[in-house]
Amino acid sequence: MIPVFEGWGMSYEAAWATSTIAGILLIALPLMLAVAMVIYVDRKIWAAMALRRGPNVVGPFGLLQSFADGLKVFLQETIIPSAANKGLFLIAPIITFTVALAAWAVVPFNSGAVLADINVGLLYILAVSSLGVYGVVMSGWASNSKYPFFSAMRAAAQMISYEVSIGFILICVVLWAGSFNMNAIVVAQRGHGLGIVNGFFFNLLLFPMWVMFLISSLAETARAPFDLTEAESELVAGYQTEYSSMSFALFWLGEYANVLLMCTLNAVLFFGGWLPPLEIGILYWVPGFVWLLLKIAFFFFVFSWIKATVPRFRYDQLMRLGWKVFLPLSLAFVVLVSGWLMFTRYGA
Repeated sequence: MIPVFEGWGMSYEAAWATSTIAGILLIALPLMLAVAMVIYVDRKIWAAMALRRGPNVVGPFGLLQSFADGLKVFLQETIIPSAANKGLFLIAPIITFTVALAAWAVVPFNSGAVLADINVGLLYILAVSSLGVYGVVMSGWASNSKYPFFSAMRAAAQMISYEVSIGFILICVVLWAGSFNMNAIVVAQRGHGLGIVNGFFFNLLLFPMWVMFLISSLAETARAPFDLTEAESELVAGYQTEYSSMSFALFWLGEYANVLLMCTLNAVLFFGGWLPPLEIGILYWVPGFVWLLLKIAFFFFVFSWIKATVPRFRYDQLMRLGWKVFLPLSLAFVVLVSGWLMFTRYGA
């Protein structure tokens, strides 16, 4: 985009700044619209699973329900508890929402269609997504209420536990691709079926890592069956208990932006991103970003399906799964994948 703006008579610096701002808006504005719509889709899927109709009154087929809910919370009064730390109380939801948007800067939507095509894109996502816990912990502590504080402690332990196994899972992906660059990781998945499957959607060696990554994604975003930070039966509503109005809405927007990010990472890291599912010429007629959106939609349906059908774990079960199952398995697969690559790729 920089040459286009330079052709309009701008200096390089002005063209760079303008193209960067335009790129940010091209990602952020559709993403916020998508967040509003996936909340509607989420509720429709839950309703279908429970043989209900779901949102169907506001707008055609209920499509405007999310916007009506947004208008409702926007018009509500922001209530700050008298004993709360006002500054941290207000900044916590902003951190949660901002961090959820910042991670999208390195996500490739098509070949070369990425805001920041940096060589350490995967490390950037891991670092930025790890910051989300700060908003949750700050909100629970700043509320000066015991139930949000308990929820914040749960969230910190839960996110740290599963980020460890996610880190080892991503090491396997990096070893296979030989790069931290997100575009390079997608391209490295061409014909990666170990000679058995001719496609980009199924790597026999990394498939167990994808299963663990999908489950860890649910825990990382505090989705059911790992929604112990918002467990109404024990914690009223978790760290969000004392929040109202737009502060409450920012937590929800951040949560769904994180869910969409995890769905995107499932597609990009393990299922070929913007590549078609099979090495067939006619499939390349479909634009790459359409394939990516279809994969994201599939993984979001899986997320909603799990939430509608799987009961919540106990907290000790959650911790046992993370530390005693996923951590040893991910470590073992780091050894397995590196050994396979040394034997087949680098040994030759």
